[in-house]
Amino acid sequence: MQNITKQILSFGRICNSTVGKRGFEIPNPISVGLQIRRNLRLSGWASRYTLHKVLACFVCVAILTACGKQPKKIVLQGLAQGSYYAVTYYDEQNRDFQREIDSIFHAVDLSVNLWVDSSVISKVNRNEKVVLDSIFIDNFNIAQQAATLSDGYFDPTVSPIVAAWGFSYKSGDSLTPQLIDSLRTLVDYRKVRIENGEVVKENPNITLDFNAIAQGYTSDLIARFLESRGIKNYLVDTGGEIMARGSKPDGQPWIVGIEKPAENKDSEQVVHTRIALRDKGLVTSGSTRKYVERDGKRYSHCIDPKTGYPVEHNVLSVTVLAENSVWADALASICMVMGMEKSLPLIESLDGVEAYYIFVDEQNALETFATAGFEVMMVD
Repeated sequence: MQNITKQILSFGRICNSTVGKRGFEIPNPISVGLQIRRNLRLSGWASRYTLHKVLACFVCVAILTACGKQPKKIVLQGLAQGSYYAVTYYDEQNRDFQREIDSIFHAVDLSVNLWVDSSVISKVNRNEKVVLDSIFIDNFNIAQQAATLSDGYFDPTVSPIVAAWGFSYKSGDSLTPQLIDSLRTLVDYRKVRIENGEVVKENPNITLDFNAIAQGYTSDLIARFLESRGIKNYLVDTGGEIMARGSKPDGQPWIVGIEKPAENKDSEQVVHTRIALRDKGLVTSGSTRKYVERDGKRYSHCIDPKTGYPVEHNVLSVTVLAENSVWADALASICMVMGMEKSLPLIESLDGVEAYYIFVDEQNALETFATAGFEVMMVD
């Protein structure tokens, strides 16, 4: 196990590219996903990492012919990081990578899981001496790049405010404007850096939270592992953060469903639209399943780091396509905080990035908007 973990950690440098560069059968992904969510006992991941995001519709039919050796379809699925995962790939050797994939989840948990008391990020937040591994460093660097790109609408130091609202491993506080103003002094990505292998904070009370990108990063890490074993056609889904490569044996793309915004967190999950996915990461961020209610009012889990309050615009969900899953994850979060008016120009300025917004109009009717590149990938 130790050797496997070391091998996995060596894949940690996969996601530092610049933004814009370029088996079990699942008979009914909606009902399966819903049952997983019902049975899930949340144990490790905050707000965004639940089943409210993207539903992967695994229409993965093995095509068998009498000519030549055909790849076998392998589906590995289960619970990890407080949500579900499903890894689908085709392999002529019919190899089962369950043990290695379990080790990847374990390595990520030991590095950036806030619920693991001995994780690297937990020790950093307590200002303890700790050796920074490649997973932590990657997540830190990507988070800082996303913060810079979004001018602070994405901020990995927003953790104390997220916790105060009740969207974290800590219980929510009794909120007052004074408390929020006080916590905002601890939120500024520019006041923390890595120097000589250590995290340096201008204020020791600053804490980090990579939950907005960690599952997308995990999907990319699993994808990189599969590629290292010669797997060229796969779909990795970690709690809705998806990375797809190649196609099915018949040349057809992977078909992935996007969930219709729900009335509440317990509503039945319904596919709103589907897209044909090849060689892209895809993530949906939404506000209709993860929220808190205070004094009879519902508050989104999407916190604006600039104000300290949940967003109140009309966007219900945003689905982002990007070069990999971690950047789709980061950009989906950015779009949900910024809203459509501010985020769309950013999305359209990035090469290889597309987005799909679901929002309500002034009459509270459901509306959608897809960028040109996203629209051509939609299959219904």
